[in-house]
Amino acid sequence: MADQVSSSRKASAVMKTVSGKLSEVISTLGWDCYDDVVVEIGGTQVSGIHQGEDYNKKWAAPYGTRKYNKDAFIVIKNLDRSPFEPSKPFTEGEFKPAHPYQSK
Repeated sequence: MADQVSSSRKASAVMKTVSGKLSEVISTLGWDCYDDVVVEIGGTQVSGIHQGEDYNKKWAAPYGTRKYNKDAFIVIKNLDRSPFEPSKPFTEGEFKPAHPYQSK
């Protein structure tokens, strides 16, 4: 319980510093209050190896366990401002590679 309170206090102290700077950046970017914004964590790893019954718990993590690296970071994405446009194929005759393929 004490660890949870301490962690909560640390998070509040960080938020006081970050919130002012974050609001300046959001204003600079011109984001709107109706934009679809998501917050994600980067710098993590997930165990992808199924361990046997007698695996060494000190060195190997159980399958699917998420670990946050010391240099983990927060990613804020505005999904409305990053349009997805798939690549389009070249029109006939437009593709002229510098080194054309020559079959042997």
